[in-house]
Amino acid sequence: MEFLNQWLWRHEYWLPPGVTWKDMEDLESYPLPQDLLPTLGLALAFIALRHVFERLVALPLSSWLGVRDRVRIPAAPVPALEDFYGSRGNQPSQREVLGLAKQCDLTRRQVEVWFRCRRNQDRPTNTKKFCEACWRFAFYLTAFSAGLASLLHSPWFWDRTTCWKAYPRQVSLCPAHPSKSRMSLWGGGRSRLSAPLPQPVQTAHYWYYLLELGFYWSLLFCVSVDIKRKDFKEQIIHHVAAIVLLGFSYCSNYVRIGTLVMLVHDSSDFLLESAKMFNYAGWRRTCDFLFVVFTVAFLVTRLVVFPSKIIHTTLVLSMEEFQPFFGYYFFNGLLLVLQGLHIFWAWLILRMVYKFLCHGKVEKDERSDEDSDPEEVGEEEEPQWERRKEALNCSLAVLANNCVLSNLTSQRGTASAQPSKTR
Repeated sequence: MEFLNQWLWRHEYWLPPGVTWKDMEDLESYPLPQDLLPTLGLALAFIALRHVFERLVALPLSSWLGVRDRVRIPAAPVPALEDFYGSRGNQPSQREVLGLAKQCDLTRRQVEVWFRCRRNQDRPTNTKKFCEACWRFAFYLTAFSAGLASLLHSPWFWDRTTCWKAYPRQVSLCPAHPSKSRMSLWGGGRSRLSAPLPQPVQTAHYWYYLLELGFYWSLLFCVSVDIKRKDFKEQIIHHVAAIVLLGFSYCSNYVRIGTLVMLVHDSSDFLLESAKMFNYAGWRRTCDFLFVVFTVAFLVTRLVVFPSKIIHTTLVLSMEEFQPFFGYYFFNGLLLVLQGLHIFWAWLILRMVYKFLCHGKVEKDERSDEDSDPEEVGEEEEPQWERRKEALNCSLAVLANNCVLSNLTSQRGTASAQPSKTR
């Protein structure tokens, strides 16, 4: 702890010039790093609550909506293949398939079919994916509703300039000169200024931070057991960046802008999870409608509102109150990382929009609902090299048949011509 105080948590890094942590020590409403320690326990509580929610709420709801799981053929017990699957991977190369076929006294085709069946066994069922989407939908909807209710009466929700007014502390003039009351960052050397007061953190916003941080910690703890999707690495980066961003914004009293960041992200996430739920249930029209609504909400909030309102506030408007410092660059760097992820996901979503316009329905969730294995969940398609090989074999067989037929025809013609010549 002493190392953190002397080297990492220095006020020169995280606070504007002229402001120290000692200015905030005697103030109870100012955020402190130890205020966020309950988020770790809250993350474990979220994991337990999720288990209960999926059993008692999501699972019955999936049956009521008609979620169906595909019947999968289990792989035959072959110890050598099972050892290879567990130690060296589930996608053997062509050379490895031939080696395993010789080792197990099987044909190449039998080895390929075994690996496909074995991969199908490890894929999550529609019921499991529905339960996960239902849990996230419940949290995102609750968090967005609670966050919006807590921010409706906050001045920075309507006027972004108030996010940085008197940051990180508010200084007022003496009551003898009420007409000249003003806000400033530096209170020293002014006879009319009273004791510094920071931007207070309301109880509702504190709990908003605890819930969001606890939830993202729970997602990070469960990343090894959750469904592994196509954007798995991007999700890890997003969770880590969100935890660091929320923790730093609270400790440095960026609470006002931090609440706006959380609200913008929660505004479209619950729409995506609801579209997933109806997709797993087979409600195509409802899924397509929710996907269109989600697309509009995501593109507006993440590509328009977030850069033009949030990032503009932290990059430009904050400069009107203080000079840049290390915390300024660090905080904006995290926001730009999130914006880069927004652009990546927006590209995936626009690909889905293109397919939706061409085919009239949403075929796959390009953003995060596609499994990391590119093969289908049911009967898997053969590898591309195998299909090409079989097509080449078919072509050769047809060519050989044509040659044989032509030879037979020519032989018959010569045989019929010989008797005529003899006569």
